[in-house]
Amino acid sequence: MSAQPVPAAVPFDDSRRLTGANLYFDVPGAVLEVVPGVAFDGAAQARWRQRVAQARKALGWPDAQPAVARTHAGGTTLAIAAPIDGLFTATEINEWALYTALGLRSGPESVDGEDQPPRPHPAHFDEAEALRQLADAARAEAVRNGPLMALLEAAHTHGLPARADDALLSIGEGATSQQWPLAALPEPDAVAWPSLRGIPKALVTGSNGKTTTVRLLAALLADGGRKVGHSCTDGVVVDGARATAGDYSGPAGARAVLRAPGVQAAVLETARGGMLRRGLAVDDADAAIVTNVSADHFGEYGIDDLDALAEVKLVVAKGLRPDGLLVLNASDPLLAAHAAHVQGRRIGWFAQDLEQARARGLPACGGRDGKLRLATETVEYDLGAIADMPLTVGGAARYNIENIAAAALAAHALAVPPDRIAAVLSRFGASNADNPGRLQRWHLGGVEVVLDYAHNPEGLQGLFELASGLRHGRMALLLGHAGNRRDEDYRAVAEVVARARPDRVWLKDIGGNYLRGRKSGDVAHILHDALHGFGMPLDALPICLDEAQAAREALAWAENGDLLLLPVHEPSRREAVVALLDRLQAAGWRAGQALP
Repeated sequence: MSAQPVPAAVPFDDSRRLTGANLYFDVPGAVLEVVPGVAFDGAAQARWRQRVAQARKALGWPDAQPAVARTHAGGTTLAIAAPIDGLFTATEINEWALYTALGLRSGPESVDGEDQPPRPHPAHFDEAEALRQLADAARAEAVRNGPLMALLEAAHTHGLPARADDALLSIGEGATSQQWPLAALPEPDAVAWPSLRGIPKALVTGSNGKTTTVRLLAALLADGGRKVGHSCTDGVVVDGARATAGDYSGPAGARAVLRAPGVQAAVLETARGGMLRRGLAVDDADAAIVTNVSADHFGEYGIDDLDALAEVKLVVAKGLRPDGLLVLNASDPLLAAHAAHVQGRRIGWFAQDLEQARARGLPACGGRDGKLRLATETVEYDLGAIADMPLTVGGAARYNIENIAAAALAAHALAVPPDRIAAVLSRFGASNADNPGRLQRWHLGGVEVVLDYAHNPEGLQGLFELASGLRHGRMALLLGHAGNRRDEDYRAVAEVVARARPDRVWLKDIGGNYLRGRKSGDVAHILHDALHGFGMPLDALPICLDEAQAAREALAWAENGDLLLLPVHEPSRREAVVALLDRLQAAGWRAGQALP
């Protein structure tokens, strides 16, 4: 096919490296998204695969490595496997193969790595020159990465975990790790190999309940005196103290925990976005939990439906060591269906009902006769009365029964004794400090206040089910959402809220980086109009974009007997609201009194 003029815009976006196992294959590689509207049919995909194979041959890379074209509602995702020391070159191979498959040539410049000067893109030239440039780039990248590869191979020989990013290499983990700048790597013989080891660790993903499960599992692992680190949407926490604030539910958070001095065990929240952008940071976890799969984040990275989302969540199975335990929700039909495609992994099942979990297989954890029970192939353990576990709010927070069961099953796989599991479950969640931002409660005179992270339809439904047992008068809600959702997703949220019949809903922004391409107020107005369309009167739908100010307005509105549900998400605003509620409780504040 002859080359055509340079297109008005490049035919792809978000060309990126996959540094670990991922949705497409079990090894590193490169992935790009074909721009919506670019015709990329089966014939074009065949030409793309042919070009990828041609480049691999020219570079001397294994020709059996996978090349995956995944068609979805927004276009096509193209992923190619590649050696870890050739990922920048792999991105250019992928781009060149796409251009040539479409009969196009690129613009004149490319970037050869983040610290390299611009140079002509291979797709700007004819085929022979492009392949020559790609081979030169691969050789140069391999030379640059030579010292790194020597250490990675030596770590593998010693059976040690090793992970590199754009700045550092670390070998071993936590208290038994060492790290070096990539610009100053030692010779393998200079490394004190006997002093380096891995640590016990678990991965946690799912649509709802991830952070609660992470925190509870971290508490279970810390009960024996170990120094535990965990990463989640609120930051990196080491030995109970937050070391770094922000959303660290991706590979960067995992590396930060596993490199933290003194850490002896780790629990790593592993969100969908990080897996799709970069792949997994870990390949030797002892346990991996998938809490559930529900409608959220559709339309990003080619994930348009629940089946595709379930596939993404189950990528954590690739992060397990050979004898690790994959912990799945037995009451989630999607997980049960997709588990059949997970090969070579032990699976444990949890549910609110033990018999439902046991029916899927052992080990299993769930409730029976009001008790949480953990069943193995040989014995069944009583972990205590579910209603006495603070996270369940007397058994009313039924979704937390599942989170508790998942954490207990993973803790058992990580060798926490059942009696210690029971002891932690009997007290975790009694203090608001145990699980900040999740189901925190204040009794302010005659006003009940619940601060939570609920945001998608399933999470909000769980919050409203809990509220039904707490509501004795009017109910008000704060409602907002991140900007990277489709309009129909916001309408689905609004429908769940309208069915709960709140007396007032404050519409708000989630500030900081949660606007994600939308203007301030956009999401609030979409939710406002959707709620009105579902029958809520306009005077019950005030808009107050600042989350902390919206909480203050709700408190000023409240009367004795009212219930306030405050999903507050942006960390700094949540901290402001929590501080206010703590002050009000300490001062004995009652409805109708002025706010400080």
